Amino acid sequence: MPILSLGYLRLRVESTESWRTFAGDFLGMMRVDGPLPDALHYRMDDYPPRLVISESSAPGLEAIGLEVLHRTDLQELVERVEAAGVEIHIGTPAECELRQVTGFAGFDDPSGNRIELFYGPVLSHRPVELNGVSRFVTGDQGMGHVIVNVLDTEEAYEFYVGVLGFVERNSLALPGGVSYFLGCNPRQHTFGLSPAQGPALMHFMVEAEDIDDVGRALDRAADLGIPMMQSLGKHTNDRMLSFYVYSPEGHATEIGWGGERIETPQPTYRITEGAVWGHRFTPAPDGAKGLAR
Repeated sequence: MPILSLGYLRLRVESTESWRTFAGDFLGMMRVDGPLPDALHYRMDDYPPRLVISESSAPGLEAIGLEVLHRTDLQELVERVEAAGVEIHIGTPAECELRQVTGFAGFDDPSGNRIELFYGPVLSHRPVELNGVSRFVTGDQGMGHVIVNVLDTEEAYEFYVGVLGFVERNSLALPGGVSYFLGCNPRQHTFGLSPAQGPALMHFMVEAEDIDDVGRALDRAADLGIPMMQSLGKHTNDRMLSFYVYSPEGHATEIGWGGERIETPQPTYRITEGAVWGHRFTPAPDGAKGLAR
């Protein structure tokens, strides 16, 4: 029944034009045709598009897709979510086609972030062609990781751990509450909970296979004028070497390499610093969006 990984991310944005540069030219993902004619669809590996960007007058997080093994696991998780008193929507065949999956169920978490559980990605079998990236680390670790803003981290923790089955890997005490880092596969954390005044996608990370991929991404950020958020550094929890930029919508966007794999159950712990070294913060440029909605 467990969730396998982060499968996809669907965002609504004010303008898709800036995301053509950000997702394709900077992040290095492969743009492909997709079922939504006015949206941008980006592949990272042999899966269907893991990043889908749609233009909207109401920008924000459309959905975070979490993959499960098969139909039976999806049904068992649906029953657990419903037993927790959360209203859930079972995807229609047409909705599944738009997501290029065999089946899914969607619901809002206790803070209002949209989650979709899915199984059976529909593969195209066309080899992925990346821009300046040797390969993204996906496979059993999924797309990467996300951190969402939640109104009550303890309530969110009980839902994601107690209902969806994530495992607490570590935590960090913040002025507004405790931030939790949760795992569901060998990636040190796949999901994070950050205390905030409203729901939103705060951060997403993609991991490259080669350290030179990170260096080339730093060069592309400078060449394309992508605003830096945190300088090159190494994290205390997942040991990843990475840097952060601001997405066109203000998301903290991390490109990393060398993240720790957790192969066996490990005791949880609390960190007091986010970085072993580096990760110096730079405020968003004047006129840029703040925290993503």
